[in-house]
Amino acid sequence: MPSEISSQSSTPEARFSQFKLVLLGESAVGKSSIVHRFVKDSFTDLRESTIGAAFLTQTIQLDPNTTVKFEIWDTAGQERYRSLASMYYRNAQAALVVFDITQESSLEKAKYWVKELQKQANSNIVITLVGNKLDLSEERKISEDEALAYANELNIMYCEVSAKSGQNIKDCFRDVALKLPLDNKSNSQNQRRNKTVDLSKRPNTNEQQCAC
Repeated sequence: MPSEISSQSSTPEARFSQFKLVLLGESAVGKSSIVHRFVKDSFTDLRESTIGAAFLTQTIQLDPNTTVKFEIWDTAGQERYRSLASMYYRNAQAALVVFDITQESSLEKAKYWVKELQKQANSNIVITLVGNKLDLSEERKISEDEALAYANELNIMYCEVSAKSGQNIKDCFRDVALKLPLDNKSNSQNQRRNKTVDLSKRPNTNEQQCAC
């Protein structure tokens, strides 16, 4: 009998953590394509521009006992929606700041969003700079060394992906999940859920703005 009790007590407790993640970046860098590849494992060259923001969720299994659910806000990249972005990255635990490796100007816009997050978002937010369109590496204008050096300088994560081929997409989100405070789940999970619900309700104003 004692051996059975010992065996049961040594079984790891299942952990479930839920985090809000926001995507930021210039229009047409592939933010929505990254999300759809991650959530639905799909890609289309004819995706329409996001209006305001889009919301999706996806759950990943880090190990047999650890599950992470991402509540993902995919924000519009057009200039006219820039003022709305803070409503989506407020209270976010993670952010992917996306640029197009074939467009030099997109990295400058990404740097703007990184600065905004560091000034306005939660102080412990996990920021990842993401270079998209790795499938067009022959046309790249921004070297991996340049982007990585910038990320290292600001002590943020960096990854390169291809939403079109799916290359590194799952690994990028997994790396983000591993940086989040999973061990604090039992103390903060309910608070995170409450914050998310509040944000979903607050868009009574957001929804009106996004529908314009």
